Amino acid sequence: MSAAAPRLPALLEALGQRAPRGMELGLDRVRAALAALGDPHAVLPAIHVAGTNGKGSVCAMVESIARAAGLRTGLYTSPHLSRFAERIRVGGEPIGDAAFEAALAAALERVPSPLTFFEALTVAAFVAFRDAGVDLAILEVGLGGRLDATNVIAAPLCTAITSIAFDHQALLGPTLADIAREKAGILKPGAPAVLGPLDPEADAAIEAVAQAAHAGPRLRVARAGEGAGDIAVGRAGRGARATRVAGPGGRAVEVELGLPGAHQAENAGVACGVAWQLAGRWPEIDRALPAGLAAARWPGRLEPIDAGGAQVLLDCAHNPHGAQALAAWLDEQGPGPARTALVFGAMADKGWGEMLQMLAPRAQRRFYVTPQGRAAAPLEALRQVAPGEPIGDPGAAVARAIEGAAPGGLVVVAGSIYLVGEVRSALLGIAPDPVVTL
Repeated sequence: MSAAAPRLPALLEALGQRAPRGMELGLDRVRAALAALGDPHAVLPAIHVAGTNGKGSVCAMVESIARAAGLRTGLYTSPHLSRFAERIRVGGEPIGDAAFEAALAAALERVPSPLTFFEALTVAAFVAFRDAGVDLAILEVGLGGRLDATNVIAAPLCTAITSIAFDHQALLGPTLADIAREKAGILKPGAPAVLGPLDPEADAAIEAVAQAAHAGPRLRVARAGEGAGDIAVGRAGRGARATRVAGPGGRAVEVELGLPGAHQAENAGVACGVAWQLAGRWPEIDRALPAGLAAARWPGRLEPIDAGGAQVLLDCAHNPHGAQALAAWLDEQGPGPARTALVFGAMADKGWGEMLQMLAPRAQRRFYVTPQGRAAAPLEALRQVAPGEPIGDPGAAVARAIEGAAPGGLVVVAGSIYLVGEVRSALLGIAPDPVVTL
Protein backbone atom coordinates (compact mmCIF):
# COMPACT_ATOMS: atom_id res chain seq x y z
CA MET A 1 0.00 0.00 0.00
CA SER A 2 1.20 3.50 -0.76
CA ALA A 3 1.87 6.07 1.92
CA ALA A 4 -0.95 8.10 0.43
CA ALA A 5 -3.51 5.53 1.60
CA PRO A 6 -2.71 4.67 5.25
CA ARG A 7 -6.27 3.57 6.03
CA LEU A 8 -6.74 1.28 3.04
CA PRO A 9 -5.66 -1.99 4.75
CA ALA A 10 -8.18 -1.43 7.57
CA LEU A 11 -10.91 -0.53 5.08
CA LEU A 12 -10.23 -3.67 3.04
CA GLU A 13 -10.41 -5.75 6.22
CA ALA A 14 -13.74 -4.12 7.09
CA LEU A 15 -14.96 -4.81 3.55
CA GLY A 16 -14.01 -8.48 3.83
CA GLN A 17 -15.96 -8.76 7.06
CA ARG A 18 -19.10 -8.00 5.03
CA ALA A 19 -18.62 -11.10 2.88
CA PRO A 20 -20.16 -13.64 5.31
CA ARG A 21 -23.51 -11.87 4.85
CA GLY A 22 -23.46 -13.37 1.38
CA MET A 23 -25.59 -12.08 -1.48
CA GLU A 24 -28.67 -10.05 -0.61
CA LEU A 25 -30.32 -9.09 -3.86
CA GLY A 26 -32.19 -5.80 -3.89
CA LEU A 27 -31.69 -2.12 -4.67
CA ASP A 28 -33.06 -0.19 -1.68
CA ARG A 29 -29.86 -0.14 0.38
CA VAL A 30 -27.74 0.86 -2.60
CA ARG A 31 -30.12 3.64 -3.59
CA ALA A 32 -30.16 5.02 -0.05
CA ALA A 33 -26.36 4.87 0.15
CA LEU A 34 -25.92 6.64 -3.17
CA ALA A 35 -28.43 9.32 -2.19
CA ALA A 36 -26.38 10.00 0.95
CA LEU A 37 -23.30 10.44 -1.24
CA GLY A 38 -24.89 12.82 -3.74
CA ASP A 39 -26.04 10.20 -6.25
CA PRO A 40 -22.69 9.81 -8.03
CA HIS A 41 -24.16 7.26 -10.44
CA ALA A 42 -26.69 9.75 -11.81
CA VAL A 43 -24.04 11.83 -13.59
CA LEU A 44 -22.23 8.92 -15.23
CA PRO A 45 -22.72 8.12 -18.93
CA ALA A 46 -22.84 4.34 -18.64
CA ILE A 47 -23.40 1.07 -20.42
CA HIS A 48 -24.68 -1.96 -18.52
CA VAL A 49 -23.85 -5.56 -19.44
CA ALA A 50 -25.47 -8.77 -18.18
CA GLY A 51 -25.21 -12.41 -19.21
CA THR A 52 -24.29 -15.87 -17.97
CA ASN A 53 -20.91 -15.93 -19.70
CA GLY A 54 -19.06 -13.42 -21.84
CA LYS A 55 -20.14 -10.26 -20.04
CA GLY A 56 -16.67 -9.60 -18.66
CA SER A 57 -15.08 -10.09 -22.08
CA VAL A 58 -17.61 -7.75 -23.69
CA CYS A 59 -16.97 -5.14 -21.01
CA ALA A 60 -13.21 -5.45 -21.58
CA MET A 61 -13.66 -5.04 -25.33
CA VAL A 62 -15.96 -2.03 -25.06
CA GLU A 63 -13.64 -0.39 -22.53
CA SER A 64 -10.66 -0.95 -24.81
CA ILE A 65 -12.54 0.50 -27.78
CA ALA A 66 -13.54 3.57 -25.78
CA ARG A 67 -9.96 4.14 -24.65
CA ALA A 68 -8.73 3.75 -28.22
CA ALA A 69 -11.20 6.51 -29.12
CA GLY A 70 -9.61 8.78 -26.52
CA LEU A 71 -12.26 8.50 -23.81
CA ARG A 72 -11.47 8.34 -20.10
CA THR A 73 -13.08 5.10 -18.96
CA GLY A 74 -14.29 3.52 -15.77
CA LEU A 75 -14.70 -0.27 -15.73
CA TYR A 76 -16.48 -2.13 -12.94
CA THR A 77 -16.33 -5.93 -13.03
CA SER A 78 -16.41 -8.89 -10.67
CA PRO A 79 -14.95 -10.98 -9.23
CA HIS A 80 -11.26 -10.11 -8.99
CA LEU A 81 -8.42 -12.58 -9.42
CA SER A 82 -5.82 -11.22 -6.98
CA ARG A 83 -6.68 -7.76 -5.63
CA PHE A 84 -9.96 -6.03 -4.84
CA ALA A 85 -8.73 -3.00 -6.82
CA GLU A 86 -9.00 -5.02 -10.06
CA ARG A 87 -12.78 -4.61 -9.86
CA ILE A 88 -12.61 -0.82 -10.26
CA ARG A 89 -10.47 0.35 -13.17
CA VAL A 90 -9.92 3.90 -14.38
CA GLY A 91 -8.24 4.46 -17.72
CA GLY A 92 -7.54 0.76 -18.08
CA GLU A 93 -5.70 0.36 -14.77
CA PRO A 94 -6.85 -0.85 -11.33
CA ILE A 95 -7.80 2.06 -9.12
CA GLY A 96 -4.92 3.64 -7.21
CA ASP A 97 -4.65 3.25 -3.46
CA ALA A 98 -5.54 6.84 -2.54
CA ALA A 99 -8.61 6.92 -4.78
CA PHE A 100 -9.66 3.46 -3.59
CA GLU A 101 -9.34 4.54 0.03
CA ALA A 102 -11.52 7.61 -0.52
CA ALA A 103 -14.21 5.71 -2.43
CA LEU A 104 -14.27 2.76 -0.04
CA ALA A 105 -14.39 4.99 3.03
CA ALA A 106 -17.44 6.70 1.56
CA ALA A 107 -19.18 3.37 0.89
CA LEU A 108 -18.40 1.91 4.30
CA GLU A 109 -18.69 4.93 6.60
CA ARG A 110 -20.93 7.60 5.10
CA VAL A 111 -24.07 5.61 4.27
CA PRO A 112 -27.25 5.19 6.33
CA SER A 113 -27.15 1.39 6.69
CA PRO A 114 -24.45 -1.28 6.32
CA LEU A 115 -24.05 -2.56 2.78
CA THR A 116 -23.11 -6.07 1.71
CA PHE A 117 -19.64 -6.77 0.33
CA PHE A 118 -20.75 -6.42 -3.30
CA GLU A 119 -23.00 -3.44 -2.61
CA ALA A 120 -20.16 -1.56 -0.91
CA LEU A 121 -17.80 -2.15 -3.85
CA THR A 122 -20.52 -1.09 -6.29
CA VAL A 123 -21.12 2.16 -4.42
CA ALA A 124 -17.36 2.70 -4.19
CA ALA A 125 -17.08 2.26 -7.95
CA PHE A 126 -19.70 4.92 -8.62
CA VAL A 127 -17.94 7.32 -6.25
CA ALA A 128 -14.56 6.60 -7.83
CA PHE A 129 -15.83 7.09 -11.37
CA ARG A 130 -17.49 10.38 -10.49
CA ASP A 131 -14.39 11.64 -8.71
CA ALA A 132 -12.17 10.57 -11.62
CA GLY A 133 -14.39 12.38 -14.12
CA VAL A 134 -14.73 9.42 -16.46
CA ASP A 135 -16.36 9.98 -19.84
CA LEU A 136 -17.91 6.51 -19.88
CA ALA A 137 -18.57 3.91 -17.18
CA ILE A 138 -18.78 0.27 -18.27
CA LEU A 139 -20.68 -1.77 -15.67
CA GLU A 140 -20.78 -5.55 -15.47
CA VAL A 141 -23.71 -7.08 -13.61
CA GLY A 142 -22.64 -9.15 -10.63
CA LEU A 143 -25.49 -11.67 -10.55
CA GLY A 144 -28.73 -11.74 -12.52
CA GLY A 145 -29.67 -8.19 -13.38
CA ARG A 146 -33.06 -7.06 -12.11
CA LEU A 147 -32.04 -6.98 -8.43
CA ASP A 148 -28.27 -6.64 -8.88
CA ALA A 149 -26.70 -3.68 -7.10
CA THR A 150 -25.49 -2.24 -10.41
CA ASN A 151 -29.08 -1.90 -11.64
CA VAL A 152 -29.53 1.51 -10.02
CA ILE A 153 -28.49 3.03 -13.36
CA ALA A 154 -31.75 4.53 -14.61
CA ALA A 155 -30.79 5.75 -18.08
CA PRO A 156 -27.85 3.81 -19.55
CA LEU A 157 -26.62 4.80 -22.98
CA CYS A 158 -26.90 1.15 -24.00
CA THR A 159 -27.49 -2.24 -22.39
CA ALA A 160 -26.32 -5.68 -23.47
CA ILE A 161 -27.09 -9.29 -22.63
CA THR A 162 -24.35 -11.61 -23.83
CA SER A 163 -25.70 -15.11 -23.23
CA ILE A 164 -28.22 -17.10 -21.23
CA ALA A 165 -27.27 -20.48 -19.75
CA PHE A 166 -27.97 -22.42 -16.57
CA ASP A 167 -26.20 -20.95 -13.55
CA HIS A 168 -27.33 -19.69 -10.13
CA GLN A 169 -30.73 -21.38 -10.58
CA ALA A 170 -31.45 -21.18 -6.86
CA LEU A 171 -31.49 -17.39 -7.13
CA LEU A 172 -32.53 -16.77 -10.73
CA GLY A 173 -35.00 -19.57 -11.38
CA PRO A 174 -35.02 -23.13 -12.78
CA THR A 175 -35.63 -22.44 -16.48
CA LEU A 176 -33.80 -20.49 -19.19
CA ALA A 177 -36.82 -18.21 -19.45
CA ASP A 178 -36.66 -17.46 -15.71
CA ILE A 179 -32.95 -16.67 -15.91
CA ALA A 180 -33.48 -14.56 -19.04
CA ARG A 181 -36.19 -12.49 -17.37
CA GLU A 182 -33.93 -11.73 -14.41
CA LYS A 183 -31.08 -10.65 -16.65
CA ALA A 184 -33.45 -8.61 -18.83
CA GLY A 185 -34.23 -6.53 -15.76
CA ILE A 186 -31.38 -4.20 -16.82
CA LEU A 187 -33.31 -3.08 -19.93
CA LYS A 188 -34.49 0.50 -19.55
CA PRO A 189 -37.02 2.77 -21.29
CA GLY A 190 -35.62 4.14 -24.52
CA ALA A 191 -32.16 2.60 -24.06
CA PRO A 192 -31.00 0.48 -27.01
CA ALA A 193 -29.98 -3.09 -26.27
CA VAL A 194 -27.59 -5.53 -27.91
CA LEU A 195 -28.35 -9.23 -27.48
CA GLY A 196 -25.85 -12.01 -28.00
CA PRO A 197 -26.87 -15.33 -29.58
CA LEU A 198 -29.78 -16.70 -27.56
CA ASP A 199 -31.92 -19.81 -27.54
CA PRO A 200 -35.51 -19.11 -28.65
CA GLU A 201 -36.88 -19.60 -25.11
CA ALA A 202 -34.50 -17.01 -23.66
CA ASP A 203 -34.95 -14.61 -26.57
CA ALA A 204 -38.74 -14.66 -26.24
CA ALA A 205 -38.54 -14.00 -22.49
CA ILE A 206 -36.15 -11.07 -23.00
CA GLU A 207 -38.28 -9.61 -25.77
CA ALA A 208 -41.36 -9.68 -23.54
CA VAL A 209 -39.48 -7.81 -20.80
CA ALA A 210 -38.09 -5.34 -23.34
CA GLN A 211 -41.54 -4.50 -24.64
CA ALA A 212 -42.99 -4.11 -21.15
CA ALA A 213 -40.08 -1.83 -20.20
CA HIS A 214 -40.41 0.21 -23.43
CA ALA A 215 -36.74 -0.47 -24.09
CA GLY A 216 -35.06 1.00 -27.12
CA PRO A 217 -34.31 -0.90 -30.33
CA ARG A 218 -32.70 -4.32 -30.00
CA LEU A 219 -29.76 -5.48 -32.10
CA ARG A 220 -29.30 -9.25 -32.17
CA VAL A 221 -26.01 -11.02 -32.83
CA ALA A 222 -26.26 -14.15 -34.94
CA ARG A 223 -24.32 -17.24 -33.93
CA ALA A 224 -21.08 -17.61 -35.85
CA GLY A 225 -21.81 -19.12 -39.25
CA GLU A 226 -25.51 -18.29 -39.11
CA GLY A 227 -27.04 -15.44 -41.05
CA ALA A 228 -30.13 -14.52 -39.05
CA GLY A 229 -29.38 -11.43 -37.00
CA ASP A 230 -28.71 -7.73 -37.13
CA ILE A 231 -25.01 -8.35 -36.48
CA ALA A 232 -23.15 -11.21 -38.16
CA VAL A 233 -19.76 -12.58 -37.10
CA GLY A 234 -17.38 -14.85 -38.92
CA ARG A 235 -13.76 -15.55 -39.68
CA ALA A 236 -11.70 -13.17 -41.78
CA GLY A 237 -8.51 -14.73 -43.09
CA ARG A 238 -6.48 -17.60 -41.72
CA GLY A 239 -5.57 -16.39 -38.24
CA ALA A 240 -7.33 -18.13 -35.36
CA ARG A 241 -8.49 -14.75 -34.05
CA ALA A 242 -9.15 -13.08 -37.41
CA THR A 243 -12.76 -11.95 -37.18
CA ARG A 244 -15.23 -10.00 -39.28
CA VAL A 245 -18.21 -8.30 -37.67
CA ALA A 246 -20.89 -6.86 -39.96
CA GLY A 247 -23.73 -4.71 -38.69
CA PRO A 248 -26.60 -2.50 -39.78
CA GLY A 249 -26.13 0.19 -42.39
CA GLY A 250 -23.23 -1.55 -44.10
CA ARG A 251 -20.95 -1.21 -41.09
CA ALA A 252 -18.21 -3.82 -40.86
CA VAL A 253 -14.91 -4.34 -39.09
CA GLU A 254 -12.18 -6.91 -39.68
CA VAL A 255 -9.65 -7.46 -36.93
CA GLU A 256 -7.35 -9.94 -35.22
CA LEU A 257 -9.04 -10.07 -31.81
CA GLY A 258 -6.94 -9.54 -28.73
CA LEU A 259 -8.90 -12.18 -26.79
CA PRO A 260 -8.42 -15.84 -27.80
CA GLY A 261 -11.14 -18.41 -28.39
CA ALA A 262 -13.72 -18.88 -31.13
CA HIS A 263 -16.46 -17.79 -28.72
CA GLN A 264 -14.88 -14.34 -28.55
CA ALA A 265 -16.11 -13.62 -32.08
CA GLU A 266 -19.68 -13.54 -30.77
CA ASN A 267 -18.61 -11.40 -27.82
CA ALA A 268 -16.94 -9.07 -30.30
CA GLY A 269 -20.25 -8.86 -32.15
CA VAL A 270 -21.95 -7.69 -28.95
CA ALA A 271 -19.13 -5.22 -28.25
CA CYS A 272 -19.36 -3.81 -31.76
CA GLY A 273 -23.12 -3.43 -31.39
CA VAL A 274 -22.62 -1.45 -28.18
CA ALA A 275 -19.86 0.65 -29.78
CA TRP A 276 -22.03 1.45 -32.79
CA GLN A 277 -24.73 2.69 -30.44
CA LEU A 278 -22.18 4.90 -28.67
CA ALA A 279 -20.80 6.27 -31.95
CA GLY A 280 -23.78 8.58 -32.26
CA ARG A 281 -22.43 10.42 -29.23
CA TRP A 282 -18.72 9.86 -29.90
CA PRO A 283 -18.14 9.45 -33.69
CA GLU A 284 -14.47 8.65 -33.13
CA ILE A 285 -15.52 5.27 -31.71
CA ASP A 286 -16.21 3.97 -35.24
CA ARG A 287 -12.59 4.52 -36.24
CA ALA A 288 -11.31 3.09 -32.97
CA LEU A 289 -13.07 -0.29 -33.28
CA PRO A 290 -10.25 -2.32 -34.89
CA ALA A 291 -7.54 -0.99 -32.57
CA GLY A 292 -9.74 -1.39 -29.49
CA LEU A 293 -10.72 -4.97 -30.26
CA ALA A 294 -7.12 -5.91 -31.03
CA ALA A 295 -5.83 -4.37 -27.80
CA ALA A 296 -8.46 -5.85 -25.47
CA ARG A 297 -7.13 -8.07 -22.68
CA TRP A 298 -9.02 -9.99 -20.00
CA PRO A 299 -6.82 -11.84 -17.46
CA GLY A 300 -7.66 -15.42 -16.58
CA ARG A 301 -9.57 -16.10 -19.78
CA LEU A 302 -7.58 -18.49 -21.97
CA GLU A 303 -4.52 -16.70 -20.59
CA PRO A 304 -1.17 -18.38 -21.30
CA ILE A 305 1.62 -18.06 -18.74
CA ASP A 306 5.15 -19.35 -19.22
CA ALA A 307 6.03 -21.19 -16.00
CA GLY A 308 9.63 -22.31 -16.07
CA GLY A 309 9.51 -23.43 -19.68
CA ALA A 310 6.12 -25.11 -19.37
CA GLN A 311 3.02 -23.46 -20.76
CA VAL A 312 0.15 -22.99 -18.32
CA LEU A 313 -3.27 -21.97 -19.62
CA LEU A 314 -5.61 -20.29 -17.12
CA ASP A 315 -9.30 -20.16 -17.87
CA CYS A 316 -12.12 -19.02 -15.59
CA ALA A 317 -14.55 -21.58 -17.00
CA HIS A 318 -16.68 -22.21 -13.92
CA ASN A 319 -19.94 -23.52 -15.37
CA PRO A 320 -20.84 -25.95 -18.18
CA HIS A 321 -21.29 -23.17 -20.75
CA GLY A 322 -17.80 -21.87 -20.02
CA ALA A 323 -16.30 -25.37 -20.02
CA GLN A 324 -17.81 -25.95 -23.44
CA ALA A 325 -15.97 -22.91 -24.81
CA LEU A 326 -12.70 -24.08 -23.24
CA ALA A 327 -13.18 -27.58 -24.68
CA ALA A 328 -13.73 -26.08 -28.13
CA TRP A 329 -10.49 -24.10 -27.84
CA LEU A 330 -8.56 -27.20 -26.79
CA ASP A 331 -9.95 -29.13 -29.75
CA GLU A 332 -8.88 -26.39 -32.16
CA GLN A 333 -5.73 -24.93 -30.61
CA GLY A 334 -4.53 -27.40 -27.97
CA PRO A 335 -1.65 -29.88 -28.36
CA GLY A 336 -3.93 -32.91 -27.99
CA PRO A 337 -4.92 -35.01 -24.95
CA ALA A 338 -1.60 -36.88 -24.77
CA ARG A 339 0.30 -33.63 -24.16
CA THR A 340 -2.33 -31.89 -22.01
CA ALA A 341 -2.64 -31.96 -18.23
CA LEU A 342 -5.72 -30.67 -16.41
CA VAL A 343 -5.71 -29.12 -12.94
CA PHE A 344 -9.38 -28.98 -12.00
CA GLY A 345 -11.31 -27.87 -8.94
CA ALA A 346 -14.79 -26.40 -8.66
CA MET A 347 -17.29 -25.09 -6.18
CA ALA A 348 -19.77 -27.71 -5.03
CA ASP A 349 -22.74 -25.60 -6.12
CA LYS A 350 -21.59 -25.49 -9.75
CA GLY A 351 -22.19 -28.06 -12.48
CA TRP A 352 -18.79 -29.63 -11.90
CA GLY A 353 -19.75 -33.09 -13.12
CA GLU A 354 -20.87 -31.82 -16.50
CA MET A 355 -17.85 -29.54 -16.72
CA LEU A 356 -15.42 -32.35 -16.00
CA GLN A 357 -17.12 -34.65 -18.48
CA MET A 358 -16.35 -32.04 -21.17
CA LEU A 359 -12.77 -31.33 -20.13
CA ALA A 360 -11.48 -34.73 -18.99
CA PRO A 361 -11.31 -36.30 -22.50
CA ARG A 362 -9.08 -33.39 -23.57
CA ALA A 363 -6.38 -34.18 -20.98
CA GLN A 364 -4.64 -37.50 -20.41
CA ARG A 365 -3.24 -36.40 -17.02
CA ARG A 366 -5.68 -34.98 -14.47
CA PHE A 367 -5.09 -33.49 -11.03
CA TYR A 368 -7.95 -32.59 -8.71
CA VAL A 369 -7.72 -29.76 -6.20
CA THR A 370 -9.71 -27.90 -3.57
CA PRO A 371 -9.88 -24.19 -4.40
CA GLN A 372 -10.17 -21.57 -1.68
CA GLY A 373 -13.62 -20.09 -1.21
CA ARG A 374 -16.87 -21.72 -0.30
CA ALA A 375 -17.41 -25.49 -0.23
CA ALA A 376 -15.59 -27.24 -3.08
CA ALA A 377 -16.54 -30.34 -5.02
CA PRO A 378 -15.12 -33.40 -3.17
CA LEU A 379 -11.97 -34.82 -4.70
CA GLU A 380 -13.26 -38.39 -4.62
CA ALA A 381 -16.43 -37.30 -6.40
CA LEU A 382 -14.32 -35.78 -9.16
CA ARG A 383 -12.41 -39.05 -9.51
CA GLN A 384 -15.68 -40.88 -9.98
CA VAL A 385 -16.44 -38.71 -13.01
CA ALA A 386 -13.00 -39.22 -14.57
CA PRO A 387 -9.87 -40.94 -13.18
CA GLY A 388 -7.31 -38.50 -11.84
CA GLU A 389 -4.94 -37.79 -8.97
CA PRO A 390 -6.48 -36.08 -5.92
CA ILE A 391 -3.88 -33.61 -4.65
CA GLY A 392 -5.94 -30.92 -2.96
CA ASP A 393 -3.43 -28.07 -2.88
CA PRO A 394 -3.55 -26.14 -6.20
CA GLY A 395 0.10 -25.08 -6.04
CA ALA A 396 1.28 -28.64 -5.52
CA ALA A 397 -0.96 -29.87 -8.33
CA VAL A 398 0.33 -27.29 -10.80
CA ALA A 399 3.92 -28.10 -9.85
CA ARG A 400 3.22 -31.82 -10.38
CA ALA A 401 1.58 -31.15 -13.73
CA ILE A 402 4.48 -28.97 -14.88
CA GLU A 403 7.04 -31.52 -13.71
CA GLY A 404 5.58 -34.23 -15.91
CA ALA A 405 4.69 -32.05 -18.87
CA ALA A 406 5.61 -33.41 -22.28
CA PRO A 407 7.63 -31.23 -24.69
CA GLY A 408 5.24 -28.76 -26.24
CA GLY A 409 2.66 -29.73 -23.67
CA LEU A 410 0.05 -27.65 -21.90
CA VAL A 411 -1.15 -27.46 -18.30
CA VAL A 412 -4.78 -26.26 -18.16
CA VAL A 413 -6.11 -24.77 -14.92
CA ALA A 414 -9.90 -24.41 -14.83
CA GLY A 415 -13.13 -25.07 -12.96
CA SER A 416 -13.25 -22.15 -10.54
CA ILE A 417 -12.48 -18.43 -10.65
CA TYR A 418 -11.11 -18.80 -7.11
CA LEU A 419 -8.72 -21.46 -8.41
CA VAL A 420 -7.54 -19.39 -11.38
CA GLY A 421 -6.97 -16.38 -9.15
CA GLU A 422 -4.95 -18.41 -6.65
CA VAL A 423 -2.76 -20.05 -9.29
CA ARG A 424 -2.30 -16.86 -11.30
CA SER A 425 -1.19 -14.93 -8.22
CA ALA A 426 1.37 -17.60 -7.40
CA LEU A 427 2.74 -17.89 -10.94
CA LEU A 428 3.09 -14.13 -11.39
CA GLY A 429 4.32 -13.38 -7.87
CA ILE A 430 1.32 -11.22 -6.98
CA ALA A 431 0.51 -10.83 -3.28
CA PRO A 432 -3.25 -11.44 -3.26
CA ASP A 433 -5.80 -9.82 -1.03
CA PRO A 434 -7.57 -12.20 1.40
CA VAL A 435 -10.06 -14.55 -0.22
CA VAL A 436 -13.70 -13.63 0.40
CA THR A 437 -16.48 -16.19 0.19
CA LEU A 438 -19.86 -15.09 -1.14
